[in-house]
Amino acid sequence: MPDVIVAASQIHGLGVFTTREFAEGESVLTIDDSRVVDIEHPLRPELDEHEYHCDYLADGKVVLMRFPERHINSNCDPNSYVVTIDTVRHVIARRHIQAGDEITYDYIINCYEGAVWQCHCGGPRCRGTIVSSFFELPSNLQLEYLPLLDEWFVKEHYEKVAALRKSVAG
Repeated sequence: MPDVIVAASQIHGLGVFTTREFAEGESVLTIDDSRVVDIEHPLRPELDEHEYHCDYLADGKVVLMRFPERHINSNCDPNSYVVTIDTVRHVIARRHIQAGDEITYDYIINCYEGAVWQCHCGGPRCRGTIVSSFFELPSNLQLEYLPLLDEWFVKEHYEKVAALRKSVAG
């Protein structure tokens, strides 16, 4: 990964930082979803990485986040988002990103009914207590993030997304 490095983060533990500039819409990195976690392939401390960061995808698929993407921190005003392109998930620059900036995305985009946790992003838009569900976001953020939703998430939550889209149109 010559375009990113992992280093100490002011947000939390380690973070992923750019080594060059990225234009809005550019792919910063691809996500390795090869390590599926299921009954036949459980997490095993002796074989898996020491930090267990899983991601929950379409149709209940769970994957172990790999290096370096497992170190991307959440932010309430993220500079990137995740989208699937031709079955591969990409971290896409949401706006221009300077060399040396920490890559962040809002964990709640494409998330439904997860845990409640405290955000430590420290940004002016920090929501503090985070409910891990896109549909629990304030309505202004749902509308802002609507174009960033991954296709699988839209399909799985079609009725709720359609209602949100209707509220924008009407």
